[in-house]
Amino acid sequence: MKKGIVLLLIMMLTVGLLAGCSTETETVQPEEQSGAVDGNAEETMDDFGNTIIFDNPPQRIISLAPSNTEILFAIGAGDKVVGVTSYDDYPEDVLDIEKIGDFNGINLERIIELEPDLVINYGDGVTEENERLLEAGIQIAGFEPESIEEIRDTILRIGEMTGHKQEALELVDEMASKEEEILESIEGLEKKTVFYEIWHEPLMAAGPGSFIDQLISLAGGENVANDAEGEYPQYDLEQLIERNPEVYLTANDLPEKTVDSIKERPGYSEIDAIKNGRVYLIDGNVISRPGPRIIQALELIVEAIHPELKN
Repeated sequence: MKKGIVLLLIMMLTVGLLAGCSTETETVQPEEQSGAVDGNAEETMDDFGNTIIFDNPPQRIISLAPSNTEILFAIGAGDKVVGVTSYDDYPEDVLDIEKIGDFNGINLERIIELEPDLVINYGDGVTEENERLLEAGIQIAGFEPESIEEIRDTILRIGEMTGHKQEALELVDEMASKEEEILESIEGLEKKTVFYEIWHEPLMAAGPGSFIDQLISLAGGENVANDAEGEYPQYDLEQLIERNPEVYLTANDLPEKTVDSIKERPGYSEIDAIKNGRVYLIDGNVISRPGPRIIQALELIVEAIHPELKN
């Protein structure tokens, strides 16, 4: 994912992806990535080939993405977090933690002053900033999961490097169990064609390879943008009308974005989802963050695609 797209996603979805540039990497399972070194030292590898080694679990952590912050709190490492982004708002305890950045950038000097043992990026970060942090003796880990499987893998590795391996395992098992329960509930139900709007000016879709695309598929939907180029491509209105989705999904990320405002857009009256009142605004903080609430996001999409389940 290119830096410009990431920053755009930050501004419109408030997911806080401050990391910027990233590259595609093959996710390696945790058992292949970690192990004891030098006696009690624990070694873990991030998504970008960086090896993180701690003799003892880090006591001061800065998270540069809300999704990673949610992971840290969910596995019991929240009390070690000393810095987060302006977008971090869950769980409630995070509101009292110092804010050290937003989509315009991070306060590098303040981060160094806070003397963290570990900084966790979304993506591989900015090279110059990484170099400054490493010079200050601060270890850096970067993760960029784009599927439920990769999110679980990220949780396990963050659990390992923070000394919360067992809690991470329990969380992953809980997520898998809930996912299985949700998928069983939609077995045999008719698939619906779905469009997920990332942004509207210009129109952008959740494309192939994005975790939202996977969620739509798992939820019993067929993403009409699943053959587009890239994870978050621009999407022509004419093509949207031609594909004619039965369900239209987007995040409730802007006050001016409402079901009515979407229905009133030029050309939208021709789309079945608009005609039949199948436009749904989903909690942007849940649907847009690749963290432990991703199964809740799956449940929200299932409810939108299959409202009959509520009856």
